[in-house]
Amino acid sequence: MTPQLGLPPAYLATGSSSFADFLADLAPEVLPGRMTMGPGEATALAPHGTTIVSLRGDFGVVMAGDRRATMGNVIAQRDIEKVFVADEHSMIGIAGTAGIAVELVRLFQVELEHYEKIEGLSLSLDGKANRLATLLRGNLGLAMQGLAVVPLLAGFDLNRGRGRIFSYDVTGGRYEEHDFYAVGSGAFFARGSLKKLYQPASTLDNAIAIALEALYDAADDDSATGGPDLARRIFPVVAVADGDGVRIVAEGEIATMVTKLIRHRMDRPDGPVASMADGGLT
Repeated sequence: MTPQLGLPPAYLATGSSSFADFLADLAPEVLPGRMTMGPGEATALAPHGTTIVSLRGDFGVVMAGDRRATMGNVIAQRDIEKVFVADEHSMIGIAGTAGIAVELVRLFQVELEHYEKIEGLSLSLDGKANRLATLLRGNLGLAMQGLAVVPLLAGFDLNRGRGRIFSYDVTGGRYEEHDFYAVGSGAFFARGSLKKLYQPASTLDNAIAIALEALYDAADDDSATGGPDLARRIFPVVAVADGDGVRIVAEGEIATMVTKLIRHRMDRPDGPVASMADGGLT
């Protein structure tokens, strides 16, 4: 096709509704995975973020992330945000190299919006999960240099009427998780906490409380995961997805729940345990 009005051929090409594919044709150098690194230890220079947890139930699905970013043994940022709204019914949390992860999230958000504008309808949740896997595979070169991004995708599947959670590896491998999951350097401790406290019949408030407990347990054993900072009023970011859409829980609500959590931890530093009698937190 002959270019019109001076537009590059990429603007006139047909056959793909992917913004990432369009960008790969127009300006591939701006894609996160196409960046190049000079000699040196890149991992020591780039801030890393952890930890993200997610759990689902009759209420939909909850995702929560701590606020710390580290650079080696140094706290690079205390209030970084790692949980984002991807679109109307999905959300994404990031762990790994913070700068690349944020760029990937922005590209993913535009990818979903671009598809909706071109096709006139939203991608299914499975489609969103597949698109994110494709973007991650494009970052494999940097991941091999130590600049890895490991996201967690969650959302409410309108077709199935329930929340779903997807995890990934650095190669773009996509895995659907059942009930709960965690990623990041504190994931090992967070998943152990979730395993003991998770209840399928939890209310939304109880599910948020469980997510906060899991992040607290991760921060208790993982130096790269930040706990709640009452002095600076820095609390985890929590998002909820249900049939009505995605919302970020108000900071005031989280502050109240975190204050209660810490008060209980003063009496029981290792946190609550699941009651064998009624399934509640004690």
